[in-house]
This record gives sequence, structure tokens and C-alpha cells, in this order.
Amino acid sequence: MIETFQQPLPHGITLSCRAAGARGRPVLVFLHGFPEAAFVWDRLLEHFAQPEHGGYRCIAPNLRGYERSSAPSDVGAYRAKFLVQDIAALIQAEGSPLECLVAHDWGGAVAWGLANQLPQLTRRLAIINSPHPGTFLRELKSNPRQQAASAYMNFLIRPDAEKLLAENDYARMWPFFGKESVPPAWLTERVRDRYREVWNGPLAGAAPGDGLTGGCNYYRASPLRPPRPEDPGAAAITLPHEMLTVGLATLVLWAMEDVALPPELIDGLDTYIPRLTLERVEGATHWIVHERPDFVAARLGHFLRQ
Repeated sequence: MIETFQQPLPHGITLSCRAAGARGRPVLVFLHGFPEAAFVWDRLLEHFAQPEHGGYRCIAPNLRGYERSSAPSDVGAYRAKFLVQDIAALIQAEGSPLECLVAHDWGGAVAWGLANQLPQLTRRLAIINSPHPGTFLRELKSNPRQQAASAYMNFLIRPDAEKLLAENDYARMWPFFGKESVPPAWLTERVRDRYREVWNGPLAGAAPGDGLTGGCNYYRASPLRPPRPEDPGAAAITLPHEMLTVGLATLVLWAMEDVALPPELIDGLDTYIPRLTLERVEGATHWIVHERPDFVAARLGHFLRQ
């Protein structure tokens, strides 16, 4: 059974959360990406809350800007340090370190930062198709393939991105999940309706696409994007090695058919993560949590038992 609640944080942000499992049990936290929301983890929340799968307290927050979480209007409020602050405060509200922080896509960007800066808050880290900032910066600077794959980022920072994405029942959004002419089997009309609810935004009378502003602000606030003549993007960034290392035991599940995140991004990960378990998943795409939830649950369960 999924419960929902609002978690106020000491710095004035409130995160709307989905959860399963009894309070007081060891905790797993799951972080979603763009253009998703916390609901994408429901199956895994229920799975790991069951006694035979660990009996965890499982929590999936909507990141700031998503669904009913606080959505600051200032783009600067979506910088990485504030996103990490949110999740650190959420973990501390639970009263004990996590057993594992699990993250996908933009949620992974937050998780990588927290694992580097505040490793005492979680025992383990599990990343699903979210590029490590060190390898992502390297590829954005030097690899034309990654630059082309990430070109959509320069669309999402446009001031009219939300309006354009909402046109014709989100006609530009559905191809994020695969070819619209042959939609993936998991993208049923019920799932589409759930996404429409998120993208429309929580306020009555909101214009279609209002729920996308927070997610687009993540891209607007980040310089990690392909360089352009008028915008150096990633080319202007240098990150010291100490900001990129993760000492935690870390599982990386990498779906090898990810169009936006080619497999070059996992080359050299062990340079930053000495306790790395890397599993390449052939035949799966960026949306592996939707496509193969049982597989993801099994691999994560194995990792948690080690």
C-alpha cells in the first residue's frame, strides 16, 4: 500500500512523498528524474517494503519543482547544492542513515553529489542510468556523439520550453520514451494519464505544461550541457577530482540502449568509485525502471544483501 505525505524541511522547502513500509524500519530512498515523478517507483516501494524483500521503509520524494513539492520561481533555486540540501534534510528527518540511496536520471545527479559531500547519510548508493559528473563532463566536452545526444538540453532551457512541450497533448514529450509511431509496451494510456497529471501541474486551472517548469529549471540552472557558439556550457567547467569521488559501495545499472546517455559514460567510472559494481544491461533503454522493474528489483535486492 502506497501512502502519501508532505515532508516540511527546516530550510523552508516541502517535499511531497510516496512511501511504503513501516516507520522505524531501515530506510531506502528513491529519487526520480525528468520528466518523471515519484510515482515511477511505486512497484519498487511496495516490493522492498515486503518482509521477504527486507521489510524496508521505502520513500520516494517528488524533487523540488515536481508535483506537489515546493516549486521556487527563481531558476537559481534549482542549483545542485540546493537539491542535495533537500535530500539530506529528508534523510535526516527519518532519524538514521539510509541503507541505500537509489536514483535514476536527474535524481542520480543529486545522489552523486550527496554521496560525495555527505557520505555519512547512506550506507550504499545505487545509480540507474544517471551519468557520473566526471565522465559526463568529459564526454560533453570532447565526444560529438554525447554532444548530439544531449542537444535536447539546449531546447529545454528555452524560456518557452514548457509551452512548446505541452502543445498537441504533449506531442514533443512522448518521443522521450521511444518512437511515438511504436510506443513502448509499458506506455499504456493509464501511464500516459499519470504523466499528464504531473505535467499539467497540481494547481486547479493551471495551463498544460505548468508542471514541467520545475523540471526545465533543472536544465536552466545547470551549466552541464553541450557547448554552443553563444554558450560555452560544459566547455567552461572544471571540476576538481575531490568533488567527484564516491567512497560508498556503489551499484551502477546501465541500460545499454539509452539514446541520450551512450555507454561511453561508464568508461573510467572506477577512477572515481573504488567500491564499484557495474552491471551492463543489454537490450534495455533509459526507461529500464518502467521496462524491467522486476529485474531492477532483483539486482538491487542482491546488492542490498551483500
